[in-house]
Amino acid sequence: MSYQSVFRPGLFAGQTIIVTGGGSGIGRCTAHELASLGAHVVLVGRTIEKLETVKAEIIEDGGSVSAYACDIRDEAAVIQTIDAVLQTRGRLDGLVNNAGGQYRTALKTISTKGFEAVVRNNLTGGFIFMREAYNRWMEHNGGAIVNIIADIWNGWPDIAHSGAARAGMLNLSESAACEWAVSNVRVNTVAPGGIASSGFDTYTPEAKAKILEFPPTVPLQRYGSESEVAAAIVYLLSPAAAYITGSCIRVDGGTPNARNTWKLEPHQRSKPFEGFHRAKLPELLREKV
Repeated sequence: MSYQSVFRPGLFAGQTIIVTGGGSGIGRCTAHELASLGAHVVLVGRTIEKLETVKAEIIEDGGSVSAYACDIRDEAAVIQTIDAVLQTRGRLDGLVNNAGGQYRTALKTISTKGFEAVVRNNLTGGFIFMREAYNRWMEHNGGAIVNIIADIWNGWPDIAHSGAARAGMLNLSESAACEWAVSNVRVNTVAPGGIASSGFDTYTPEAKAKILEFPPTVPLQRYGSESEVAAAIVYLLSPAAAYITGSCIRVDGGTPNARNTWKLEPHQRSKPFEGFHRAKLPELLREKV
């Protein structure tokens, strides 16, 4: 069995696309879909062992892939990685800025060091990667950048440091979309809501309890799938999105639209798109089942 993408085979043939945070979750799924559509996917992440596992999966499925250990917060490492990709592949058509992470805690308890670490992980690192991708290749050759943010609308209590960083990434993307349009570089964002991925298993027991309470608060009454987010990313990288830049696609089941003045009706009518043939439920949800 192979990836069941809704996009046509060979869509990205001959292209080289970097996916940061490609060792797990949404990044892993996106890398698989892009490879299945003909792209050479460059997996980037801090842990080479995780990247090599995904690399082996993609090779087994017949895809083209390489992997580089790189901390996106390290400017020198990012430059070295992009230069290595250009030296090896000779081009860079797309960048998926997916790497990031956060932890749940009350705003009053966040140390300055902790705040700065989350901002560097979710904003500064992405900025470094997109700037270097632009300066080293895309300024003269064009390209597409998709920055992954989150369901940040109306604030993000208990995750305020990440909410601030990802709101910054949204604005940064809108600015870059304007400045870099002259180079035919499109810059967009995708904002996932509650997505059933391996990231669920990284949280504290208290945070996991909050996750399990999530579906009834969503108009579509469920978690999203990794492949639903990947499809949005792939669309924005594709020629069909040639007139889309500075935009954001929400993949959140309508979560920000739920209002206290409206009672959501429980239902099971929304079925997820499951295109990823290697997808696995996070342990948290398997325990629930």
